[in-house]
Amino acid sequence: MAVKKWTASVLALLIMCTAAFPAWAAGGPEEAQATAANAEQAKQGEGQDKDKAKTMDGLDETISLIALPQAQLQLPCKAALLMCAETGDVLYNDNGDTQLPIASITKVMTLLLTMEAVENGKASLSDIVPVSEHAYGMGGSQIWLEPGEQITLDEMLKAICVSSANDAAVAVAEYIGGSEPGFVDMMNRRAQELGMENTHFMNACGLDTADHYSTAHDVAIMSRALLRHPLILEYSGIWQDSLRGGATQLTNTNKLLKRYQGITGLKTGTTGGAGVCISATATRDNMTLIGVVLGSSSSEDRFAAATSLLDYGFANCEVIDLPDTGPLEPVAVTGGAAETVAPVCSIPLRALVEKGSGKDLVFETTLPETVGAPVAAGQQLGEIVLKRGEEKVAVFPITAQEEVKKMDFGLSMSLLLRALFQL
Repeated sequence: MAVKKWTASVLALLIMCTAAFPAWAAGGPEEAQATAANAEQAKQGEGQDKDKAKTMDGLDETISLIALPQAQLQLPCKAALLMCAETGDVLYNDNGDTQLPIASITKVMTLLLTMEAVENGKASLSDIVPVSEHAYGMGGSQIWLEPGEQITLDEMLKAICVSSANDAAVAVAEYIGGSEPGFVDMMNRRAQELGMENTHFMNACGLDTADHYSTAHDVAIMSRALLRHPLILEYSGIWQDSLRGGATQLTNTNKLLKRYQGITGLKTGTTGGAGVCISATATRDNMTLIGVVLGSSSSEDRFAAATSLLDYGFANCEVIDLPDTGPLEPVAVTGGAAETVAPVCSIPLRALVEKGSGKDLVFETTLPETVGAPVAAGQQLGEIVLKRGEEKVAVFPITAQEEVKKMDFGLSMSLLLRALFQL
């Protein structure tokens, strides 16, 4: 009897301790300390993650807060479109969804698939790209490849980006896709994945062919995808270079490299069917713009139209750094298996705004001091509101990082026994 009374007393005492110290019961003093440490690390990590994110390309870290009226630009081309690379916002559109031949701008997709192959380890810049009779026979702009010639992928990319070489584009397509038709299938699948609804490819280089077309909007979409690979800018920004030990001189077909502040690329194109075209990219401060011009009648018209598009974007828009929201403090949990829950919130680092309109933006955080158990992972705890004066510009939910179960008798006993066995 004495043993039973002693056991009952100990259990009663331990149950009382469990109710009083739920965090200790959740795994003992050591786990309670770990929980507190994790919460502190999460708090400190937010600032570190934000600093780290600022070094990224920014294409997924920017919110759009812009609503520009359609400008009336008089551009010498069949279609034109201006896009913000950070957000994908269309800032100007003139016949942007009209299906047209796009000449060598086709090579943007060829380059995209090649960059992805390099990034995924399926190809290396030092690889020797075989030259087939088919690639050798390409017309139009070329570097006069010879069957069996030893040219690296790095050199092929220079030839494509700088001189718009059709033979190099087809050789690379055959190397990456096994054959040009196989690579073209890859191009069309990737176009569908990107949402390029009005595009169909028939070759890898852009020579005029029936049923080979795109739109200014779709060209901007694939150009934006290509910009996600910073390596491409090491090629598209080359003004002059050479191959074959200096025997073949390359000069970039994109004359804006010498004329426009902040220009980074991207691809020109000219055929009898497509006219004179360009997908021009430029970066100033935090903002990258993509200006697409299709169907101009001359090279000068093409560059003039692209310049007008980019000028319009830089004059009227900007990407600004948003103010710091500060760390989110852990929220106390009442009646739970843990004392606190870590709040998390995904906040963009930058915003696309009309020029000069971002200076009054502030964040306002609403988060309770306590929340009752149970708390589900992902449960909304509060919100962070981006405001301009009294206007709510955007709202971002604050959610629970992890689940916190409600402390009841059964859970108390289970956790208590586990804690006892860990002593």
